Amino acid sequence: MTSEPVLPAESGNVPDLAALSRVVAHQRAEMDRLHDMAAASAVLERAKGAVMAMTGCSPETAYEELMHRAKAAERTLLEECWITLGTLAAPPPRPSQTRRPGAGSDLAEPLEEPPALRDDATALARLGRTLLRVHSPQGLAAVLLRQLRRRVDATAIMIYQRPHAGGLELIGQAGLDELTASQWHHVPPLPGVAARDSLEAQQEQWLEDIEAVGHTHLLIGDPPERWPSRAWLPVSVGGRANVVLGVLCGRTGPFTDSDRTHLRAVARLCAGRLRSLDAPREPAVDAAADVVQGVFETLPGAALLLTPLRSASGEVEDFRIDAATPQAVDAVGRTGRELVGLRLLEYRPSVADEPLWQGCLRVLATGEPYEGEPLAQRVVAGGVTELVTSAPRVARLGAGLVVNWVRHDPSDRQEQRLADVQRLGNLGWANWNLVTHEATWSAQTFTVLGRDPARGPVRLAELPSLAVPEDMPALAGAVGQLLRDGQRFDVPFRVRTPDGIRHLRVVAEAVADSSGAPVEVHGFVQDLSARRNAELALVESERAMLTQHGVLQAERALATRLQHALLPLPRTPVDLAGLRVEIAYLPAQSGLSVGGDWFSAVRLPDGDALFVVGDVAGHGIDAVATMAQLRFTAKGMISTGSSLTGALARLNRLLLHSRDPHGTATLILARYRAEGRRLVWAQAGHPPPMLLRDGRARPLERPAGMLLGATDAPYYEEAECRLRPGDRLVLYTDGLVERPGECIDLGFDRLAAALGSPAPDPSGTLAPLLAALLEGERRDDVCVVDIRVPEDSD
Repeated sequence: MTSEPVLPAESGNVPDLAALSRVVAHQRAEMDRLHDMAAASAVLERAKGAVMAMTGCSPETAYEELMHRAKAAERTLLEECWITLGTLAAPPPRPSQTRRPGAGSDLAEPLEEPPALRDDATALARLGRTLLRVHSPQGLAAVLLRQLRRRVDATAIMIYQRPHAGGLELIGQAGLDELTASQWHHVPPLPGVAARDSLEAQQEQWLEDIEAVGHTHLLIGDPPERWPSRAWLPVSVGGRANVVLGVLCGRTGPFTDSDRTHLRAVARLCAGRLRSLDAPREPAVDAAADVVQGVFETLPGAALLLTPLRSASGEVEDFRIDAATPQAVDAVGRTGRELVGLRLLEYRPSVADEPLWQGCLRVLATGEPYEGEPLAQRVVAGGVTELVTSAPRVARLGAGLVVNWVRHDPSDRQEQRLADVQRLGNLGWANWNLVTHEATWSAQTFTVLGRDPARGPVRLAELPSLAVPEDMPALAGAVGQLLRDGQRFDVPFRVRTPDGIRHLRVVAEAVADSSGAPVEVHGFVQDLSARRNAELALVESERAMLTQHGVLQAERALATRLQHALLPLPRTPVDLAGLRVEIAYLPAQSGLSVGGDWFSAVRLPDGDALFVVGDVAGHGIDAVATMAQLRFTAKGMISTGSSLTGALARLNRLLLHSRDPHGTATLILARYRAEGRRLVWAQAGHPPPMLLRDGRARPLERPAGMLLGATDAPYYEEAECRLRPGDRLVLYTDGLVERPGECIDLGFDRLAAALGSPAPDPSGTLAPLLAALLEGERRDDVCVVDIRVPEDSD
């Protein structure tokens, strides 16, 4: 057996969009109709409960009474239900006023309501609505205890069923402790038990004096004084009462007439609900009907056996459900045997306005089968209710009708779901029968293995032959071990297809007979090529990354050595033209490339001191090479007599005509003459020096100057600053003050604050300043030239 997806329509066939729109509109209308039907069923059940509470009749009689009222008043059944619910607050009729079921339509006439009974009527109406949500005798007992606790001081409720073997069986209780409930769960057919006596005599039992009745009755409870007064009321759930309701009260004294009337009404109200619950029922008097129901329980799909119910004139008024399949479900969730005995209008209140009703009447009249249009229908499958598209079919069977709903799905739903799972998961199932040597594959299995379906499946022992030679031994070993020991396997292997090599996975397990020998193997084959290709690409990417990482490490090591060779860093402060100069260079801690920060602090031939701080854009070997070129060129030009601005202009031209025409750099050139302590400086797009004087730090006002390499017509100016004894001037690169996502002005303020604070290190080194400014991981190189004028300088 193979699983095939639904094939698309042949090319050229254009779908009828108008027809599709009508189908969608019809399905939406049917969904709305189902919601309305569920609501109508709930209203019908509540109305039946109201009639039962007012008359004490059975559900069947209540339904017939509602139908009689509706027909007499020329109203629909649903309209009559709403009118009846509108009078739900009316009190239960007195015995002298109650007419027997079927005696006429006088029950619809309003009865006189004594004012003293208004509260009782309201409580009964509220109880009737609550009972619609009760689904078991146990739940019924709990509801009654809450209802009667305040009215008659009830502290326990007991509901007994009389089995056919005699005695009593407790089917519902509330307010009892576990021990008492266990002791009185089964009551043998003994005399003196008030609950049993009530059923035997079909009369109420009012035990209002425990001491007096304790000698003649076997009382429930230890001690029995827990409940000084008790009431036992037989409840008729169809014919002779076989259920008795016990109300055990914590008060003393007799029940008042009002209390007795209220409890009788409660018992009548519970009668209809008990009939529809899961309590044991009387056996069917018609054995043939039970056989027919048994046959229907074996049938697939939703089906009903209907018997027409005719009026005195012979007109069909309704249909009685005599048998139903478990898949047939009504709007309130009843299925199978629970539907037997109901009317068709109870099962589906809206059917009278549907084509199905006329179809049933036509089949009764002509005997010809009827098939309706496809509709949305609720069915029960595996205990789950789902909505499917189906069409009703009606056929004659004797004097009755058989109605069944035929599924109109374009393909088997489970089969289609399985095909979808295989396609989406790129896998296919396979089955091998080891007894008959037959193999069965799904269509997706042939696709995964790249095998022509016309060649058919291969036996399990031949499966390794489909793998590439390198993978055959491992797969053959796993198959052999499964055939010998029944051990499950999960093995990856490769196959060669016209599209190339595929990476597959096969998982299989054995089904053994009673002796443990494998007789059948089932499993699946999955295509993992996309995942495997992604894994290989990831491995290749990781390998490339490791290679690139090694290259960068080597480049960094080379650049670092070159940088150290080009920028020898003095280990101790130096004296230049009467100034104490300290230099610090800190490489970046993140990344693998070396930056282009650089410095110079040299004595010129005329005795002046030259200070240079620069930063080349970029990292790596190219940045180091550009840095070296600018550093030595600047020193040479200043040493041979060039002015600061002239040197900057020539350096800009040099950078524009270098091998990297898009490279840029920032730079500060400062020339200090000891005579007059005169500092002349110029800059090209570089942060200004920071001057500390008299405990206050401030940046020097920058002269005009564009960064190097930005334009072929730059403009540069010089500025002059006369230093004083005790002054401190700091030249630096942007790595000292810049932080990601922060304005650089904050960095200038942070540097000024650090310079202005008292230095904790008495030696006056750069260590405290760097520690205060550089927090966390450094992302850029830092270069600092710290210039100090001695206090005793003349």
